[in-house]
Amino acid sequence: MPRPRSESARQAVLEAMRGALSSSGYEAVTIEGLAEAAGVSKQTIYRWWPSKAAILGEALLEGSLPEVGLPMTDDLGADLRALFTLQGDDTVALARALISVTATDPEVGAVLDERLAAPLREWTKARLARAADAGEVRPDVDAAVVADQLIAIGSYNTLLGKPLDRAKADALSDLILRGIAASRA
Repeated sequence: MPRPRSESARQAVLEAMRGALSSSGYEAVTIEGLAEAAGVSKQTIYRWWPSKAAILGEALLEGSLPEVGLPMTDDLGADLRALFTLQGDDTVALARALISVTATDPEVGAVLDERLAAPLREWTKARLARAADAGEVRPDVDAAVVADQLIAIGSYNTLLGKPLDRAKADALSDLILRGIAASRA
C-alpha cells in the first residue's frame, strides 16, 4: 500500500477511524466521514488505502485496542457461555472487517491475529489451568488448541454475520466441556 506523503494527514485518518469506531461503530464509518474528520479528500484516502477495512486494520495496528473483559469465575461452563455471548451485533461488523483485512493482507492479518487473539489465548490458558487444578478439566488438555477452537467458533459466526444466541452458546459450552472434562470414574 502506498504511504501518504504527509505523515500528519495519515495519522489524522487513522485517528478519525479510531474516533468513528468509538462513537458510532464500524457500520457507520464512511470514507467521506473519515476524509472530513481528517481534513483530507476521499481521493487521497483511496490513494493510500484500498478500503475502510484496510484503514481499520492499520488504525488497530498502530493504536490501542479496546479492552474486552473476559470472564473468570469459579464456573468454567458459565465463563464459556459468557465468552460466547460477548460478541453482540455491534461488534460483528467490526469483526467481519477484520476478517476481510486478514484475508486480503496476510502480513497485516498475521499481526492483527497476534494482537487480537493473544488475550483470548492467555485467558484460555489461565482458565483451563484453573479448571485443571480444580479437577474439572483433564490436565493433558492443550489450551492452545482449545483457544484456536474458541477463535474459530467466533470467526465462523462473524462470517455468518450474527452473534451466537443463548441456546447455541449453551450447546457449544456443553460440547466443549464434555470434550475436555476430567473423567468422572
